[in-house]
Amino acid sequence: MRNLQSFRDGKPGYYPDQTIYAEYACAEFGLTFEELDGGTGLIFKIASATASHCFGGGRCSLFPQNTATSATLASDKFFTNRILDHAGIPTLGGTYFFLHDRHRAHRAPGHERSDALTFLATLNGPAFVKPLNGSRGDFAQPVHDAETLTCYMDDVAQFYDAILIQPYIHGSEHRIFLLDDDVIYTVHKQHPFVEGDGIHSIRDLLARNATQLTSRGISPDSPMDVEVDRLDTVLAAGERRKIIGRTNRSAGGIMTFDVPSAMQAAHALARRAMQALGLRAAAVDMFTELNGAPDTMRIIEINANPSIRFLEDSNRSDLILTIWRHTLTAIGLLRV
Repeated sequence: MRNLQSFRDGKPGYYPDQTIYAEYACAEFGLTFEELDGGTGLIFKIASATASHCFGGGRCSLFPQNTATSATLASDKFFTNRILDHAGIPTLGGTYFFLHDRHRAHRAPGHERSDALTFLATLNGPAFVKPLNGSRGDFAQPVHDAETLTCYMDDVAQFYDAILIQPYIHGSEHRIFLLDDDVIYTVHKQHPFVEGDGIHSIRDLLARNATQLTSRGISPDSPMDVEVDRLDTVLAAGERRKIIGRTNRSAGGIMTFDVPSAMQAAHALARRAMQALGLRAAAVDMFTELNGAPDTMRIIEINANPSIRFLEDSNRSDLILTIWRHTLTAIGLLRV
């Protein structure tokens, strides 16, 4: 097996991970790889002796074994919840609200900004909010009252058209990556944190993180979500404070491999969820042990175009090849 790092060497920092993995897979499987955009990696073609298929970076799906309909449904968090609810699969619930007046004549009542504030009041506590079609943890965070929700909607309206508001629930968060009925890997997702250096305040550390996140197109962490009483606190070197809310790896969250034997019930629920949406490749995010209660599970969301950079960083190039083998076989470029 070739060294995956050799395919990353010399690539610019903006070069998409999946393009590197595609070129790596082609070298392993004896297929032709061709980059089509002057070295950006954003468009590429994979070919066998008899057929070819083009792929795109960014928001383009890297999993053509999923139908366009299934992938589009999965990208809408409310649609996903409705389909799963209909199939008897537990979700976090919630509903959606639009942030702009445009197209108002084409939608049902009850989903405007004022309705969002009314809905928040019915929860009798904090809520978790995120863009309806967002990804990578962008603007995914808790809100605690009408004032913070109003400010949140003003900020998010610059980038998105609608949000999803759900009850705020604690639990052990996991991601299960499946290809058809096969679980390829399972990870435990944990919150990001700020780590002290004995010099800078938590406020300064958050500002430093914010610069890094915004440069990658991800919203900064909310200072009110740090587990600390005063933002002017200077943490000792190595001392940490958790940032509650999102656990996305792109936003600083931590992933570690789960023990598969301990996740059998979660795997079964993930299979049902993926089948309900008609997907063949997906990462299913879920909570277990909700609010500390054992034997409880709920689906958070389903990602039909998930990042797999975690596998490279964990030296699991074998799993990267497993995923690409499934993709290339599904579109006829490889034989089983």
